[in-house]
Amino acid sequence: MSKKKNFSPRVGELRPSQLMFTYGVGAMIDLPKFSVIVSGLEDWPTSPEFSEPIIEDRLLSAVRSKKPLVKQLLAPPIPQEISSNPFDSLAHIGVPVATFPRWMVCPQCHTLAQISSGIFKIKENPFHPERTAYRHESCNKAKKPPDVFPARFLVSCEKGHLDDFPWDWFVHTGDSCGQPQLALYEISPSGEASDLYVKCHGCDKSRRMSEAFGKENRNKLPKCRGRHPHLRSYDSEPCEYRMRPLILGATNTWFPAVFSTIAIPVDSGKLGQLVNDHWRLLKDVDNISILVFLRNQGSLGALSEFSNEDVVDEIQKRRREDAGELPPPSTDPDLLAPEWQSFSNFDPEKNSEDFFLTPVEVPIGYQDVIEKVILVERLREVRALIGFTRLDALGELTDPELKIHIEPAPISRAQPSWVPATEVRGEGVFIQFKESKIKAWLEKDSVKQRSEGFFASHKRWRAARYIADTEGGFPGMRYVLIHTFAHLLIRQLSLDAGYSASSIRERIYARSDERDEGPMAGLLIYTAAPDSEGTLGGLVELGSPEKLNLHIAKALESALLCASDPLCSEHPPSSSGRTLHGAACHACTFLSETSCERGNKYLDRAAVIPTVANSDLAFFKAK
Repeated sequence: MSKKKNFSPRVGELRPSQLMFTYGVGAMIDLPKFSVIVSGLEDWPTSPEFSEPIIEDRLLSAVRSKKPLVKQLLAPPIPQEISSNPFDSLAHIGVPVATFPRWMVCPQCHTLAQISSGIFKIKENPFHPERTAYRHESCNKAKKPPDVFPARFLVSCEKGHLDDFPWDWFVHTGDSCGQPQLALYEISPSGEASDLYVKCHGCDKSRRMSEAFGKENRNKLPKCRGRHPHLRSYDSEPCEYRMRPLILGATNTWFPAVFSTIAIPVDSGKLGQLVNDHWRLLKDVDNISILVFLRNQGSLGALSEFSNEDVVDEIQKRRREDAGELPPPSTDPDLLAPEWQSFSNFDPEKNSEDFFLTPVEVPIGYQDVIEKVILVERLREVRALIGFTRLDALGELTDPELKIHIEPAPISRAQPSWVPATEVRGEGVFIQFKESKIKAWLEKDSVKQRSEGFFASHKRWRAARYIADTEGGFPGMRYVLIHTFAHLLIRQLSLDAGYSASSIRERIYARSDERDEGPMAGLLIYTAAPDSEGTLGGLVELGSPEKLNLHIAKALESALLCASDPLCSEHPPSSSGRTLHGAACHACTFLSETSCERGNKYLDRAAVIPTVANSDLAFFKAK
């Protein structure tokens, strides 16, 4: 941060959705000349004029079950007016980042040093932030100071710690020479670790980077220091793991732990949203007489349909939430059941600006297996980031539905009082299967046998990731069937919907009747955008009976054969614990990470349609 200007220079732009799934707190962002890491929540500006609260009671309750001190969900800081003047204070409101890694390499003389050494100097360019770079002013191999680039090796561990690669320790095998002068050389342009070596010109020692990679070399690296660079802190307790090398920009550097919910039309939620929308007007209201005055002035808008008493109660509830006076929930909230009830029990009286349903006829030829089809012409989804993991994508395991304890890496130094959230609006199609057909299919011997295979694979997968309750959280073959069908249909709909497959998401409702709300057997396929108007209607258009009939038929037909058959169709649930799918692969079933709620786990094409290796398991019969 510049002392003269008292602000950090702008270095780039991100969409709000990217702060949830790609570049959230603790994530690395590659810029043209260097890399940065997104800082913890304590560094984010939270002024009401830049960060709007997002009201969604059910999601807030779910977040508070994991983060009990959280008072509210806040949108990322965005100024109301974007200034073109880079020296205007409004031009520097945003998500804070810090340079990381701190080790840089000169491309001319190969000098390897930390930024703190003073060898490299930053050159800011306020009018062209993409040109901001660190330079080697004293380089003796170039006519003018060259731009330097980040050393592309990092270290991490299973607890989510991240650190600079221990260059000095590595080249000296633990004992520094006292006056290290490091350089990173490349033997060939392949970029492989075996063709790179680090050398100390102070003592003439050198070491190849290939000696840091592989299980057999992990003991050659030091113990993890427990560092969280996004928080500028270290864990108070020593980390028991050894460092593991990472390549800068690798996809396993950061995985988000995100809670999400569809905002359903309950009265309390609608009133809370309206109070939030009018908070600047209502924040000082402390009695009914003031509210009566505002009502008579016509200032309440849609709030006029609620009584004065209810509005005042909601205002007081909002104040208690802001003060952190409401206790955290005693149990994990159920995010799916209320949504299922709203979709499966259509009530036209509950249609609203953010939630509008239209039932249509079931496509001809599928009335025996599909109970109903609902066009979701408008919906609002709210997402909140509660943490992240590194190395393994355990983020989806923080879903309350799985009832297991996974502690993600922290997004703040202390327990947060808020978490970043985004809201998007869009459209979708809801499909409910006939429960009688689902139960009859689950009773088949072939399905029970396949279920045993999936359950064994499920236990091995969890054991390999040190999850204590290896048997818990198994979704069953009901989930496998509906989840796979959703993937096949998304791949097909994306061809005609006008949206890419990566922008279409799924929400699976698949439970037995063990809970009070009864069995669930359905799916929501939807797409959403941050614009207040939502999306274009292309997905809803394909939900009409005639078009949906055609797309279901094409999806099932495409699933009959895979480009990787017979290997794909012969793939059973893994016995090694490495994967959690049956007959499924990238050529026929898998979706992008942004689309699948389970990271392409619990999928099996054979459960949906007959394959070349299995014809007894299919729910749908080939036509």
